[in-house]
Amino acid sequence: MSGLEAGRVWLTEQGGADVMAVFGLSALLNSPGFEVVGGPPPLKAPQYGLLATLPEEVRERAFSMERHVREVETGRPVPGGRGPVRPMYDPHSTTLEQRETAKAAELTALGWKVSRATVRRWRVRYGEGGVWGLVRRRGGATLSSRTDERVLEVMEGLLRQEALRSRSRGWMKRMHRQTQWRLDAAHGAGVVEAPAQSTFNKLLRRLEKELGLDGTVAQRRSRSSRPAPPFARTVALRPGELVMMDSSPLDVLVVLDDGVVGRPELTTALDVAIGGLWGILRPPGSKLTDIAVLLAQMMTPKVMQPGWDEALRMSASVIPHERLVSLDDRFEEAAARPVIVPETIVVDQGKVFVSPATRAACESLGISLQPVPPANGPAKGHVERTFGSLNSLYWQWVPGYIGSNLSERGSKVGEEPLLHMRELQELLDEQLVLWHHRRHEGLRHPLMPKKALTPCEMWAALLPVVGYVPVPLKAEDYVELLPVRWQAITDNGIRFDYRTYDHACLNGFRGESSGVTGQQGRWEVHYNPYDVTRIWVRLPEGFREVPWIHATQVSQPFTHHVWEHLCKVVERTGARDEHEAQLALALDDFLKRASGHGRLTRREQRVVAKSRASQTLAVPAAELDVLSAPTLSFGLAGVYDAPDIDDETVPDEDDDVLADLDGPAQAGVSAVPGSFSVRTDTNAQEDQWLL
Repeated sequence: MSGLEAGRVWLTEQGGADVMAVFGLSALLNSPGFEVVGGPPPLKAPQYGLLATLPEEVRERAFSMERHVREVETGRPVPGGRGPVRPMYDPHSTTLEQRETAKAAELTALGWKVSRATVRRWRVRYGEGGVWGLVRRRGGATLSSRTDERVLEVMEGLLRQEALRSRSRGWMKRMHRQTQWRLDAAHGAGVVEAPAQSTFNKLLRRLEKELGLDGTVAQRRSRSSRPAPPFARTVALRPGELVMMDSSPLDVLVVLDDGVVGRPELTTALDVAIGGLWGILRPPGSKLTDIAVLLAQMMTPKVMQPGWDEALRMSASVIPHERLVSLDDRFEEAAARPVIVPETIVVDQGKVFVSPATRAACESLGISLQPVPPANGPAKGHVERTFGSLNSLYWQWVPGYIGSNLSERGSKVGEEPLLHMRELQELLDEQLVLWHHRRHEGLRHPLMPKKALTPCEMWAALLPVVGYVPVPLKAEDYVELLPVRWQAITDNGIRFDYRTYDHACLNGFRGESSGVTGQQGRWEVHYNPYDVTRIWVRLPEGFREVPWIHATQVSQPFTHHVWEHLCKVVERTGARDEHEAQLALALDDFLKRASGHGRLTRREQRVVAKSRASQTLAVPAAELDVLSAPTLSFGLAGVYDAPDIDDETVPDEDDDVLADLDGPAQAGVSAVPGSFSVRTDTNAQEDQWLL
């Protein structure tokens, strides 16, 4: 430094005259590497927050040691002190070693039992940590510090690998031997020895805790798969902006049918902005049709059901009911449940969620689908936590509750009066409406941050900001959400899963290419796993319904569960057409026996129970604007309403079956486009939902 003026510093080479650089004085003093060579140590502010946690005598001792250290280094116990410096601590006439020796002798005479080496350690500790560094703390070298770094490195790598591979937890003896094997492979046999088994066990527990790999296998897998912190809070500012979806087996036993007991699967969707919740129950193994129905539930009002309390009506809630009715008359008899149009849906890596059909369905509705990384539950923690909330609020009160693990399960749960699948679904529908009247601590309005809101209140608060646009789902919209297959149209029709579908509407397209080069000219076919008696083909004029050619030979409706069972048990003895006819005859015999005209084996009873339980959920009803009309009356109750055929419309000669459908829709099914319905006619319900 060659000059200092007005807060600026001029730097030159030693002995030179040329200026090398000019710095601001504050920038130079704040530089981490700046220090005055040969000058006194810089002053450090005492850590009063840490010192306040210590006993008073410990603090006094630390401040006393500070005065002694500063006297050894600067000659004065207090910075800026006045008066003469004691001769034995004068920096100009004594060396640092002499001052340390003199301080040790002085303190020893006072009864401190301090050596010159101790005074030197005080100086080092004070230079590194200030007054806090002079505090006497118990404990010396830790277990980790006494262990060879190479051993720690191998153990840490082994623990992380075990967590990444999600291996079952084994004995510590196995880890001890694996560690020694890796040490021998890396450094040679006998070069680095692993600690003794008892020491190794202590070190392993400590490393697991430090690395966050302790706990159960599921907890270790969750922690190892999550990204590095800090974590940002998930924020959604409008309804539908961010929706999280997940499926999980329900912790409740239900009666599927014929006394068969099982655990249903609950598929839920949670809106982050308003805390809205929607859900459906199915036997294990959700299908894309369930996802389609769940999407439709979110976008359409829920109609009040018989027996529900009047307080659950939307007109009795804080939601602006009259204004919504003026925009959408479906709100007239609606329950107080929000209606949203999802913009982004976050899902896990479940097969049903990441399938191409799900992506295509979301794309057709303008929804962005975002799968989270594998085994990363915290990425959609909102909906994961919802399952626990449902267990504590509702399911633990239901007969047949089995708890979250075997250790919580009662010994006679199966003897309780279990609910049927249909009863549990009806209970779920009502409880999900009640969910929207329950206050959530995470729902806060910016103008009322101290008041927790309900999902209905949050939706009512955000409606004036984002508005509401009715989404009347039509039949073609629901067909778009069904699973997709690409099939060729041959002279015999469309074939897949040992079934042949044919209709006169396919004439003119047999053997022709669809023009979709990415699918080798095959045609887009949508199908419903719960109604396999018909499919929908996208032709140039739109979707057309095509029936199964053997549908008239079957006495009752059925689902894919029954068909998959028959394909496994019926042996193929002839050509494909003969085998399909044999399957149709076997199906008709099976359905007759299932309806009470025969006996079923235990395996067949489980198939029937799962099939019937799959049809407990009503799906949106809508006019068939694109489809002609259901050519068959088989299928799910409430799938589509048959439209009134216009008098001026002359049906095709080949569509003689359609003439029988002239008239009102099936009894018990709502005719409101895009709405949901639950049948009240028990007999009709049993007839349609037999399989």
